[in-house]
Amino acid sequence: MSLFSGWRAAFRIARRDAVRAKGRSALVVAMIALPVLGVTAADLTYRSALPTVAEDLTADLGAADALFIDQGMGPVRLEQMPDGVMWGTPEDAPDTLPEDERKPVDVPATFPKGSRYLTEQSLPASVTTRHGITDTQITELAVADPLLRGRVELTEGAYPKAKDEIAATGAFLKASGLSVGDRVTVRGPEQAYTLTGAVELPADLKSESLFAVPGAVIAPWQKTADGDKEILPPQAGDRKWLVQGPSGAGVTWSDVLAANDKGVVVRARQVVLDPPPDSEVPMAAQMGGGETDNAEMTAATLTVAAMAVLEIVLLAGPAFAVGARRSRRQLGLVGSCGGTRGQVRAVVLAGGAVLGGVGAVAGVGAGFGLTALFRPMIEDFTGRRFGELTVQPWEILAIAVLGLVTGVLAALAPAIVAGRQSVLESLTGRRGSRRSSRVLPVVGSVVLAGGVALAVYGGVSGNIKLVAGGSVLAELGLLGCIPVIVGFLGRLGRRLPLTPRIALRDAARNRGRTAPAVAAVMAAVAGSVAIATYTSSNAAEQAYDHQPDLTAGTAAVMAFDTSQKANLPRARAAVEQNYPVNGGRADVGRVWAGSDCSVYYEEENDCGTIGLVKPTGEGHSCPLKGKGAKELALRISADEHKRLMNSPACVDERWTSVSLGNDDSKIVIGDAGLLTSYVKLDDPAAAKALAAGTPVLLNPAYAENGEVTLKAVHTYSERDKENRALHPGKARTTTDRLKVYVAPDRYAATPGIRMILPQRTAEKLGLHTEEHASVYTLSREPNDAERQATDAAIEQAGNRAYVMTASGMQEDDDAAILLILALFAGVVTLGAAAITTGLSKADAEADLTTLSAVGAPPGVRRSLSGFQCLVVALTGVLLGTLAGIVPAVALRLTDLRAAMADMRADPMESAYTPIVMPWETIALLALVVPVLAGLLAAALTSSRQKLARRAG
Repeated sequence: MSLFSGWRAAFRIARRDAVRAKGRSALVVAMIALPVLGVTAADLTYRSALPTVAEDLTADLGAADALFIDQGMGPVRLEQMPDGVMWGTPEDAPDTLPEDERKPVDVPATFPKGSRYLTEQSLPASVTTRHGITDTQITELAVADPLLRGRVELTEGAYPKAKDEIAATGAFLKASGLSVGDRVTVRGPEQAYTLTGAVELPADLKSESLFAVPGAVIAPWQKTADGDKEILPPQAGDRKWLVQGPSGAGVTWSDVLAANDKGVVVRARQVVLDPPPDSEVPMAAQMGGGETDNAEMTAATLTVAAMAVLEIVLLAGPAFAVGARRSRRQLGLVGSCGGTRGQVRAVVLAGGAVLGGVGAVAGVGAGFGLTALFRPMIEDFTGRRFGELTVQPWEILAIAVLGLVTGVLAALAPAIVAGRQSVLESLTGRRGSRRSSRVLPVVGSVVLAGGVALAVYGGVSGNIKLVAGGSVLAELGLLGCIPVIVGFLGRLGRRLPLTPRIALRDAARNRGRTAPAVAAVMAAVAGSVAIATYTSSNAAEQAYDHQPDLTAGTAAVMAFDTSQKANLPRARAAVEQNYPVNGGRADVGRVWAGSDCSVYYEEENDCGTIGLVKPTGEGHSCPLKGKGAKELALRISADEHKRLMNSPACVDERWTSVSLGNDDSKIVIGDAGLLTSYVKLDDPAAAKALAAGTPVLLNPAYAENGEVTLKAVHTYSERDKENRALHPGKARTTTDRLKVYVAPDRYAATPGIRMILPQRTAEKLGLHTEEHASVYTLSREPNDAERQATDAAIEQAGNRAYVMTASGMQEDDDAAILLILALFAGVVTLGAAAITTGLSKADAEADLTTLSAVGAPPGVRRSLSGFQCLVVALTGVLLGTLAGIVPAVALRLTDLRAAMADMRADPMESAYTPIVMPWETIALLALVVPVLAGLLAAALTSSRQKLARRAG
């Protein structure tokens, strides 16, 4: 028989066997197709979401040929790169004139002859909403013009065409509660417009902005401001010009150079798409070329691809073993008819090729379908429309081939085992016994230890490649140890009830099918735990570095200036009526010496100052700043540095927040209500001290023997007539020693407050005070509607106050990433456990028959399947968690090394690099998923015993 004929017969047998065992075939196809689907969808999404140069140009230009921008330098020669982004003045150019001496540029005169153009100009504005008012951006641009297609698209209603019409983005309409047909008023000039349509910016779907025709907003606003000095003029940005060049010519590089000579920078479509050679670009000589080293990215990609192939092989391999085990008689007949061991192996390998090919085609097709189906959701998530569904044929073909090859590799081990089996064993259904390799666990242990050591060394030395290589070696070493670990499980069942004891012993006895399934679960969980650990650790580091404006869970309403404190009651009422206030308010006052610097700030030394004098020495001076700081930084660890940075002596040196409207002294007037609502210091002794006129010091570094030194310079401005008459003569300096209540160290970082001074104590010291702000405790963060309603109420009260809340960290997708990782690992765990349970049922049918014969109840079959599934899932999850910690810790060691280097260069830089375990993700994987797998296996297993005849 020729080689071709032998393989043709093998493929025919494999195809018929796949059709005959539809359930097993579907399982294998799914295991191969799912990763192919994921990679195909990821490739399509990445390629489609990544804007091309042409799509970036459409986002900037629409259908126009070029964007002309006056850079405000005057009519002087400029140089630019072809992309129109980088520009500058020539090296031999004269010094730039002051802004008020620069001549205007006639930009339209630089356009190619026969061009058509549109103007664009934006400005910030406060507008009314359904809930109140909000700040936004208004752009004067003729969005109805065909030149804007691709940049601004209509989604509802009509484009604005009259000067009393306006269009809004969908994001603005959602946030404001408005809809097409409603009226919008621009605050200040009180100009009203009708919302005629909803538009979207395909390149920025989350933009909240408005569009009006040119001349509809800025000019009327300026005219109103010229006639009423109480109205601020519009703060319009620079004007831009969208240009359509002569028909068939567009805007060329020579047109760009001509515009550069007049002080105009141009972003031209055909120049960007077909740039001129560097010899024709004057600025190119100043730009240094450089090559990007993608070696690390390539290594990471290959590592991920290799681990993905390993994952599929581990998942699908046991399923092929099921097929080979159930086809023993068929394979035995092939051998009895003269088939060689190679031909028996060919039948199993052909099964892998058939199912791998089907899985690859199904995965690619499903990837295309799901990407197209979920395209709107992906676009909304990324905030950008796909220009088109970008397909790279060679990448898709490589993904499909990878699926096919993976199917063959998954069938390789079962094929070798089937080829070694004797014809007699195959025909009679008996299985020979084969001892486990004693070399593999030893080699695995050595590789595991070496991999961990290599990964840790790579982390300490800052070598990412060593971290990646060591992590892969550690996981491969752990794979080699799994048979021994599985064998050890059998010894744990001695004191357990019947079904878990049988499950553990069955897993230990049949390591050939248990170990690959455990390894598959371990590989998936290891990757998920590694990414989740690194993500959680990085999030904790960002949370530590975040500098809040106010204490978390609070809001503050403050007056703009001293002349407007009469508006505070109405501003407080606005907050209390609209914000989710939880409890009463605490009032905050300002304190100053001499003339008020918030009024008399225009001239130097024209107002007074006040502040606490910080003692020197240990516990007072920050050792990380000043003489000897760098030498100290070389000796201390990251934990010691963190302790010093958080000490009262250094916390003020790290950052200074003046968010409550006070100056750098951070001394405020307040009472016990401020302690409980804002400082969160619930101490009767502190409240009693304030009531007795004793200040409360939040930063102990300023205290010495329970006292602080308050230094005030009473300087009065000549323009401060009233106070100057009461305090004639030269400025005087006072220094007072005040006994204070010293708060614990942890309150030193309270945002905006260093010391709370009672009102009567300030008056006794000859200081000036005024009520300035009020603080509220919130039950949650206010939403858009509540903010807009509050802003509108304050606007009606004269707009002389403002509200701020504690600035939380910018929300990111960490929680979603952790959930996706947990779901992925959970699905793989369930799949692997299901595969090994199916194989166990195939192998243990005779044992189950024996159990039934000796009187075991029918429910034993269900419970046994459940415990077999639980053993695989739980073992794989625990090993995967240990394997995943290695790369995460090594990568954090790399980050720590970089942070320590930055800290030693600047000792006030944070070196905090925590390692935070994602316990929620681990608990979900270690507890919920294995139990769910066991329950599903038990529920889906039939308790009915089939009549069978024992062979032999």
